[in-house]
Order: sequence, then structure tokens, then C-alpha cells
Amino acid sequence: MSNPVSPDAYLRKILLAPVYDVAKNTDLNVMSKLSERLGHDIWLKREDQQPVKSFKLRGAYNKLASLTNDQRSLGVIAASAGNHAQGLALSAKRMQVKATIVMPETTPDIKVSAVRTFGGEWVNVVLQGKNFDSASAEAQRLSKVHGLTMVHPFDDPDVIAGQGTIGKELFDAKRDIDTLFIAVGGGGLVAGIAVYMKQLNPNLRIVAVEAEDSACLKAAFDKGEQTTLDTVGIFADGVAVRTIGAETFRLCQQYVDEVITVSSDEICAAIKDIFDDTRAIAEPAGALSVAGIKKWLSTNTPETKQQFAGILCGSNINFHTLRYVSERCELGEGREAIIAATIPEVKGAFREFCDVLGNRTITEFNYRYTPETAANVFVGVRLRRGEEELKEVLTDLTNEGIDWVNLTDNEVAKLHVRYMIGGRVNQLPNERLYSFEFPQLPGALASFLHTLGGLWNITLFHYRNHDAADAMVLVGFDVPGEQVDDLENHLSTLGYNYSDETENPAFHYFLKS
Repeated sequence: MSNPVSPDAYLRKILLAPVYDVAKNTDLNVMSKLSERLGHDIWLKREDQQPVKSFKLRGAYNKLASLTNDQRSLGVIAASAGNHAQGLALSAKRMQVKATIVMPETTPDIKVSAVRTFGGEWVNVVLQGKNFDSASAEAQRLSKVHGLTMVHPFDDPDVIAGQGTIGKELFDAKRDIDTLFIAVGGGGLVAGIAVYMKQLNPNLRIVAVEAEDSACLKAAFDKGEQTTLDTVGIFADGVAVRTIGAETFRLCQQYVDEVITVSSDEICAAIKDIFDDTRAIAEPAGALSVAGIKKWLSTNTPETKQQFAGILCGSNINFHTLRYVSERCELGEGREAIIAATIPEVKGAFREFCDVLGNRTITEFNYRYTPETAANVFVGVRLRRGEEELKEVLTDLTNEGIDWVNLTDNEVAKLHVRYMIGGRVNQLPNERLYSFEFPQLPGALASFLHTLGGLWNITLFHYRNHDAADAMVLVGFDVPGEQVDDLENHLSTLGYNYSDETENPAFHYFLKS
């Protein structure tokens, strides 16, 4: 910005923001169970209590309230596939301003329906493109053609100030917070809260929390400037932003003390923690702050009891995503390990293997008979003491002469291979394995297969639908060595994100010829 908004001006904007015309001052709850476990007081700001189940309502309404009568009469426009769209829809209906909201064609029907319900006759939903970038480009075009005011989801001082009203509520409710953890997508939430609270309490520590596969703020901090990520993750879609905002980055540089990242498994564990304490079901992005608190305390040991706070910034989760969360939360908590092991293909071998594990609970055991002298098994083991106990398990296996591979952090194993174990094929020496990500549209799977073409024989295929915007698929090809370059050149022209998984140990243990 040529004339950046001053800190004092942000304070005034936040204090005068009329967001309570539509938003509510949400509860600040202590998470008693997690507090007892971690040895510190953990507080949670409940933005899931907003009418649209997310904090985004604050910024959207504040932006509309800041417009002139002429701007409102022409209407507004935004590109969003999620909470910003719902917040703007309700704000537009409340202020009786025509709003056009451009959403990718991949947006789940439940979110499109919610936007139309919140906005009623005041909102026109336009479905355009297969990703957010395409939707954003269309929104920019329509804005210029029709003179519509763009309502940016995060990189706008009025939107930032609207989100900053959460900081005002936090400061009024609890002034002795030592460290505040805030989720980051484009940075509007952390920027708004930080610019308010750090001016009133400079000793407050602000920790920004990002999904490790969408860490645009960390990338910007590392390089000292805005940086665009090549790809972003699909699980925590509410923070799947490739480039941090210009204004939000400026504020983050000034007021954020630290940036940490968390994995999808750690996010799943945090969703469970929030449910256990509040019975609220956070969306993945909404649980980032709690995941960050746990991650930070795993490497930092304050000498005295501290007051930590986070923000449950949204609860717009697709029901079927809970299947994935349930599968992964124990791994994220360090309470489960996934191991591939080789045992003799003889009677009693499974019993002897279990004896090595002692009285530990086996959560999963996948096995298929092979005519060979040894068999590979896929085993889940419940852990009571986390990493320390896992090391003991692996040492016990080694001492018994059992070959093993730790697959606990192997995404291909957890997402695909565990569901595919059923024996190997013979006479397939040229098989290569690739994982793909593609937009989840009606007919997307058939379209994906047609796009792959019939140049190489498909030897393996696994796909699961989690009702997300993007799908993950694992594909095997029969490819002679001299044709590998041709295959990968072909794959590179298709436009899908893909990774070569041929050397993945899970593939070699359970699926490879």
C-alpha cells in the first residue's frame, strides 16, 4: 500500500467497527482436559458460535459498512470457496447490498447451498473454473466490467479491522494471556488481532500457526518478502492460500513473534481435543491454533504455569471428512504407530509377533497369504508414551530378528496402501507408482482416466472420496525402463500435481511385484 494504515488508525477502525450488527461477542472457554494434560491453562475463543460458524463474518460486514452509498448501490463481488463467501452472503443480505460470489466448480454442494441460503435474493453465485485462481480471475474481470467493489477475503484494511474485533474481545475478557496462537491462511485474522493486542500489551507473544503444506507466511518470513507457493494442501482448505497478503504480511512482520507449522495428523488430533473439551467439531483450519499450542509445548518448557489461548476460527466441516479425522487423530497425537514388518509364513508366526509387542493394543493388522517363506504385515500399534514407546517397540522387533519399516509418517501408506493390502502380482517387473491430485467434480474420475490416456497399462489404482475439493489417487503403470521419460513427459503435460512413489517403502513391502 502506498499509504499504509497506521497502528493508531487500526485501533480506531477496530474500536469503531459496527460488526455487532450481525456478529456476536463469542465465548472464551477454558479447555480443562487439555489444560490438565499439558500443565498450562488453555483457552479457546469460540468463533464457531458466529451465525455463519466462522470469524469471516466480521471482516466482510465491516468492509460493506465502510463503503459509500454509490459503491453499495453498484454492488460487491468476491471470490471464495468457503467461509468468506458465507460471511459476505449474510452481510449482504443484512445490509441489502447485491453481492456476486464466484466459487470454483469444485466447491462442495453443501458450501454453495449455504452461501445461497445465507444471502437469499441478495446474492448471485457464479461457479467458474476448477480452482480458486480461476474463480479469482473471473471475479476480477466481473468487477471491472460491472464496477463492482471487490471484497477481498483478507488483504484489505477494513476486513483486517473487522477480524481485529476478536482481539478487542480477547483483551477485554482476559488480559493475562502469555501466548496467543492464531491460524494463518492469507493473514487477515492474525494481522487484525495482533495489531490491536500488541499495542495494548507489547509483552504478549503472538504465534502464527500454518498447515505445513500451505505455509505461505513462513515462506515469506524466510525470504523477507511475499512468496507464492507452487501448491497448497487440500485438507485444511480454509487456510489453503498460496500467497500471504501484502498488507497482512506488513503487519505480521511488525507484530508476529513466531511462525510454526503443523501436519494434517496433528490437526486431526487437535480436532479431537476440541471435541473432547467442548463437544464442538472444528473444521481443520479451525483447529490450527490448538494444534499449534500442542506443537509449541512439545519443544518449549516454560518454568511456570502459563496462560495460552487459541481461536476456534471455524466449524464448517463436511461430515464425511470426519472419517479421515477419526483415522488420523491418534497418529497426530503420537498415540499410534504404523509399522510394516516381515514375519515367517508359518503357523503361529502372527501369535509370536504379537508376543513381541507385549500387552500393547494392536489397532490394525493387515495381512494376505503369500506362497513365499515370509510375509509382510501392516500393523497399527497403540502407544501410551508416544515416541519413547515407539522406539522400544522397534528395538524389540529388531532384537527378535524381525525386519521392519516405520510408516507412521508415510502419507502413501496411510492414505492408500493400508486399504489395498491383498497380495502381490507376479511377472510385473516394470511397474512404477505415482500419486496424483485432481479437482473433485462430477465425473472427475472418468475425466482423469480419459486424460491419462491409454498409452500405458494401468496396473494399480486406489481412490477415496472425502468430499473435499480435490481428490487423491494412487496409480501404477507398466512402463519399460526406456519409456519412463516418455511417461513422465506425458504426465507433466496433463496439468495434475503428481509425485513418483516408485521407491516408497510401503509400495515395496505390500504391492510391488
